Amino acid sequence: MLEIKNLRVLADGKVILDGLNMSIPKDEIHVIMGPNGTGKSTLCRTIVGDKTYEISKGKIELEGEKIDGLTPDEIAKRGIFLLFQNPIEIPGVTNAEMLRAALVDRGVQESIFEFNKRLNSSCERLGIDKSFIHRNVNENMSGGEKKKNELLQIDVLKPNFIILDELDSGLDVDGLKSLSEGLLEYKKTMKASILIITHHTNILEYLHPDKVYILNEGKIVMEGDEKLAEKIEKNGFKGAFSVSE
Repeated sequence: MLEIKNLRVLADGKVILDGLNMSIPKDEIHVIMGPNGTGKSTLCRTIVGDKTYEISKGKIELEGEKIDGLTPDEIAKRGIFLLFQNPIEIPGVTNAEMLRAALVDRGVQESIFEFNKRLNSSCERLGIDKSFIHRNVNENMSGGEKKKNELLQIDVLKPNFIILDELDSGLDVDGLKSLSEGLLEYKKTMKASILIITHHTNILEYLHPDKVYILNEGKIVMEGDEKLAEKIEKNGFKGAFSVSE
């Protein structure tokens, strides 16, 4: 599904990621953890084509196709979706308008009746109030509502690779459980891959990873299964690093 090979990324001339390698197969959940400022969000934004970050070495491939160098909209059309830690607000644009424009841009041709049926079906399946359809994108929404809004976008746009950048940020326990269940159901139906960026193991109680990576100073310094995340939760990052040495 997604292959990252010997990736070196700079921002403002400073090396943020250096020699990073990852392989995330179809229908798997992988997790990246690490201290603040180690490059986790940089990796997310680099994958989706944020030109703030310069790839000076290595490459990113999706299903064998090189995608680094493509624009964010081209990457999105190939099935990658980034669920932001703090989704931006778009005043004056409703969810329905944004989603219809995105589908048309992907070549989906359907009547207004079919489109409305699609939106209502997604809301029912996800347990999201149908009023979200006509609300402006993320405007005047709580943190939890914004995450629900992005889950609605995922269900409508049908990406096959989802990146969750701090999904648990701004969510209470019930909200985290609800969104995780929605994502698991989507993964089961679509056989999608999920990359989770997180500091904590709360979300891993619901989204059990196939693999866990620890990122430090722009490099993957440890990798393992869910037990590695549990060790981090118990010992902290410094404790885990010292145990491994």
